[in-house]
Amino acid sequence: MPTGKLYRQSDNEFISEVNYQFHNSTRLNWWGELTVTGNVFKVRDGEGCILETEDGRKGKCYLKKMVNRAVSAVPSRFVYRFTGTSTLE
Repeated sequence: MPTGKLYRQSDNEFISEVNYQFHNSTRLNWWGELTVTGNVFKVRDGEGCILETEDGRKGKCYLKKMVNRAVSAVPSRFVYRFTGTSTLE
């Protein structure tokens, strides 16, 4: 699974490294799932973030926690669905 970085959209603050998987990745319509690989953080549903992909592309997106999908780890890690709100370039 590719590794990327996640930033808070409001102030460009680095949040964490993430593993992500695109389910659709056209330039204008992109979405997928991610899990946090770094420190555990709390994200409010619908919070705006910036996803930086492994190849250096960046795009604004929002996250939604998928409550029925957790990754086995201590502490637990959740799977988030991301949906792009800008072009991915």
